[in-house]
Amino acid sequence: MPAPNRQALEKTDKRMRKIVTLGLATIMAATIGTAANASEPGGCLKYGAAGAVGGHMANHHGVLGAAAGCAAGMYRRHEYRKEARAKAALYDKEHPGSKGTYQQKATAYDVEHSTTPGTMQPNQQQPNAGPQGGEAQPEGAQHL
Repeated sequence: MPAPNRQALEKTDKRMRKIVTLGLATIMAATIGTAANASEPGGCLKYGAAGAVGGHMANHHGVLGAAAGCAAGMYRRHEYRKEARAKAALYDKEHPGSKGTYQQKATAYDVEHSTTPGTMQPNQQQPNAGPQGGEAQPEGAQHL
């Protein structure tokens, strides 16, 4: 049996690297996609992975991008948890003796007060919506 030449080995090596890289990218995307729906926003892994890709595209600074993305993700998660604790404290004032984690209380607060996660203010109604749900009236128009 003839010995394989160097070019054939390099070609096979490149193919294997592509297959492994694509496989790992697929697994990582599937894992991040399913975890994103069930977890808090941000985080070092999610933002770090995005930062690594961005850093790699920007003149091969993947490690620097991953570090910056990780820091941004940790800050975003910190802000989310801080707001959830504030909502839980407001819920405790309205419902003394309630049980549950601060995340459950924050969700209950969001439901009761029609707020969206990430904002403390209630959702705003459309300012020009008519009382019967008809067409919006321009400001200053009077209906006789």
